[in-house]
Amino acid sequence: MKKLSLILSLIFLSIGLLGCQQSGKENESNNEISKNVTNSPTKKMTKDMPSDFDFSIQFGVQKKNEISTFEGTVTKDLIADGTATTELILTEEEMKDIYENMPEINIAETKEFTPEPINGTVCMQQPYGEDEWKIIINGETLTHLISGEYCEPTNDAKQLIELRNYVFNIIKSKDEYKSLPESDGGYQ
Repeated sequence: MKKLSLILSLIFLSIGLLGCQQSGKENESNNEISKNVTNSPTKKMTKDMPSDFDFSIQFGVQKKNEISTFEGTVTKDLIADGTATTELILTEEEMKDIYENMPEINIAETKEFTPEPINGTVCMQQPYGEDEWKIIINGETLTHLISGEYCEPTNDAKQLIELRNYVFNIIKSKDEYKSLPESDGGYQ
């Protein structure tokens, strides 16, 4: 009977400790999202593009557009007609060009994407797009989530949006992207 009591006590203690750990992880996650900052490595980016460099960018309303070098695909939001995906692989030179833009904006550093209130308020807009970046550099994963709900984005947000536009312009110039159907409709 003492063994059963001891085993049950250990089980309840283990469950209690796991619950505390999980609760702490949820709070960490919620704090990270509410601050709109990234969990990024502290080391500097190397000058030369590492062999494991890859990224994905999901963007637009409901993040339905996606450029993924992990998968070698691009997905276009067709709005009323869903989405369309095609294979699209960036050249080594294009990847190097994109990588070389990242240290200039300190992509591996923590970013601030929530603007400071003006007269106690922050202007919000609807509908809005979002940008979600996932980047692998030297075995480290960087993530950035930018909400377009703010009327006036922060400088950090502007820099990443500008980088996304740079990448998207490369994508839009390719025949694979041009062959995708036109979008039908719009967001209100």
